[in-house]
Amino acid sequence: MPSRPSGEGAALAGGGAIAPDSGRDLADMRGDEPGAPSRQGLLSSLERLDGVPVLVVGDVMLDHYLSGDAERISPEAPVPVVRVSGERHLLGGAGNVARNIAALGGRPELVSVVGADDPGKVVQELLAQEGLSGHLVVEKKRTTTIKTRIIARNQQMLRVDREESRQLSGHSLEGLDALLRQVVPGHKVIVVSDYGKGVVCQALMETIRALKGTGKDGPQVLVDPKVVNAGLYAGVDLLTPNAKEAGELAGVLASGRDGVIKAGLAIFKRLRCRQLCITLGPEGMAVFERPGRVRHVPTVARNVYDVTGAGDTVMAVLAMALGGGLGLPDASILANYAAGIVVGQVGTAVATPTSMREALDGAALPDVSTWLDID
Repeated sequence: MPSRPSGEGAALAGGGAIAPDSGRDLADMRGDEPGAPSRQGLLSSLERLDGVPVLVVGDVMLDHYLSGDAERISPEAPVPVVRVSGERHLLGGAGNVARNIAALGGRPELVSVVGADDPGKVVQELLAQEGLSGHLVVEKKRTTTIKTRIIARNQQMLRVDREESRQLSGHSLEGLDALLRQVVPGHKVIVVSDYGKGVVCQALMETIRALKGTGKDGPQVLVDPKVVNAGLYAGVDLLTPNAKEAGELAGVLASGRDGVIKAGLAIFKRLRCRQLCITLGPEGMAVFERPGRVRHVPTVARNVYDVTGAGDTVMAVLAMALGGGLGLPDASILANYAAGIVVGQVGTAVATPTSMREALDGAALPDVSTWLDID
């Protein structure tokens, strides 16, 4: 894994908390309790995701699926025998964030690193097939991450990972730096998708920090974190850890309302991020607009078959919504609906504008509550 950098105190310069451009919060549209959404307000906000450009930087990988049926136990060991009837490849990791953005009508641009191997070629082919804009540095002696999932009767039986997480070579870092300097100026939102495979490192974050600049017009930087790289994220605009990651980042147990709030406040103190969204699985999300203001958005998922890629979906919607001028509470509500859609499908799935509208029309509105509100 990448070594932990010594520059933990370095922060991204820039403006204050992420805020909507000139649009009203959904709570204002309805005029009820703060944070209470209206169905029409949500549908109107969904339209603002269309065409939003988002730069995605991080660890791209190849998701490989073998599907079939398991009707007997192996005579060699007490394990099921899966008779494979189908096989497919999908973009994973940072590539899945880009897929989700494109599926919802956004304009993603991906920057990452792959190996000079067959999985790396498949990643490039998938980007072309799906019409995604991708800039990939090819490192000759690197193994492209591939995750093989074996599925029988809509249940994941086993996952096999082939990966490499060593630091990037000097040539690859130079290539990433050049690519970022070329593409960052055209974006208002940058997603850093860190899976701990070596792409997200101190040099990369320093380049993003320099390109962000010190003015209020610089791009917002959103990070899906890996705990081992915590020191890299100081001063980013938004962190999106899950409860386990939040607890590890904070050094406390992020369980229950008080535990989650305590963990969030510790993360603010440690990393000085502008805002924070802690995903809580079946409990929804804790949305920290600032250290003293926390809202809880309950889950809207009705059936959970597979949580693969749900975090990528959440990040994709948050990035598009913030880039479209929505505030974090409203962005989180939309992200929660999108996550509810993808966990109801097997494998790495995406939400679409049609499925989002159907979910907004058919599901009960989330009962958003205020967990903390102090100056």
